[in-house]
Amino acid sequence: MASDEPQVTLGNISGSTFAIGSHAHAESHHHGAAGSPADEELLAAVRELRADLARVRGTEQTAVLGTALAETEDEITRTGQAGPTRRERLRELLTDSQALLSVLASAGTLAGLLGR
Repeated sequence: MASDEPQVTLGNISGSTFAIGSHAHAESHHHGAAGSPADEELLAAVRELRADLARVRGTEQTAVLGTALAETEDEITRTGQAGPTRRERLRELLTDSQALLSVLASAGTLAGLLGR
């Protein structure tokens, strides 16, 4: 390699989509499968808590949590993972729902998975 040529270094690119060159084109498609085992476990916990919430008397707080869970389930199903912002939002909602955590074991399970 001559000293006047640009140097390109790629780190860990697993799970990434990119293209290099003037006419390059990159496209990525996710087919609804969860990515890592941790994401599969998170998806299962989200679904379990959503099912449990359907069995309790609804409040404004459980409605907000239910909406966030539905959005998280959708994101994991579409992309294979829940992004950091989504995880943080769920963490906040579960922290605000301490009474709910003591009643529903699935809420505690999900809260534990989000703490990773």
